[in-house]
Amino acid sequence: MVSLDELVAFLDRELRTASIADYPGAMNGLQLANGGQVGRIVAAVDASLPVIEAAAEGGPGLLIVHHGMFWQGAQPVTGAFYRKLKIAMEAGLAIYSSHLPLDVHPDWGNNILLARAIGLEDPVPFLDQKGLPMGLRGTWNGSRSELLTVLQNVLAGPVHLCPGGPEAISEVGICTGGAGSEVAKVAAAGVATFITGEGPHWSYPLAEELGINVFYGGHYATETFGVKAIAAVLAGKFGIPDYFVDHPTGL
Repeated sequence: MVSLDELVAFLDRELRTASIADYPGAMNGLQLANGGQVGRIVAAVDASLPVIEAAAEGGPGLLIVHHGMFWQGAQPVTGAFYRKLKIAMEAGLAIYSSHLPLDVHPDWGNNILLARAIGLEDPVPFLDQKGLPMGLRGTWNGSRSELLTVLQNVLAGPVHLCPGGPEAISEVGICTGGAGSEVAKVAAAGVATFITGEGPHWSYPLAEELGINVFYGGHYATETFGVKAIAAVLAGKFGIPDYFVDHPTGL
């Protein structure tokens, strides 16, 4: 067993939780405490009811998620929200959430891990939002169809392509999750091929008009990397087991 306080202190420090601004509903950091001891690390993308039910099996642990319990803001402790809290507390399951701090982490972040998985070379930060670079851009040489195949293999699922840009690719931008709405900024930055998770409907015709390729790999699929990585880091450092609860949304 490991002290919950020790794990949280490590995560807060390494992810720079307090210094990276995020959406109010993200509420990064420890969202639910337990009795103070952790015997296992569980990783998942979302703190949904099915995930918490699965993670609660096995005794006191720490569930690390990318999307926490408070995206809808303040809410009555009733229905599914009550059940999530009750199940977790009865099982001794603490919950820690890390959204943008995990997206942009230079070693364990969703962006850098997806970049490495597809073979992006010399990645550098781009797509600035309020002083924080939200994505990465780097060199990738090949055809649009080749990149589509690589992405489908890496993400183990379908990838929706807007073929609005060149067939021959030399540079790729990446911003996982729901960054499809940023296609105008991507084009303005001079990036002609962009990989993200999802975007609004209008992002597709706009990308065509702007002359860029957009690969929509799925919000969920592009954001499994970070939580898996940080769980493995904790398991190795503190000598406790870790596992991943896979609950895809298909979005």
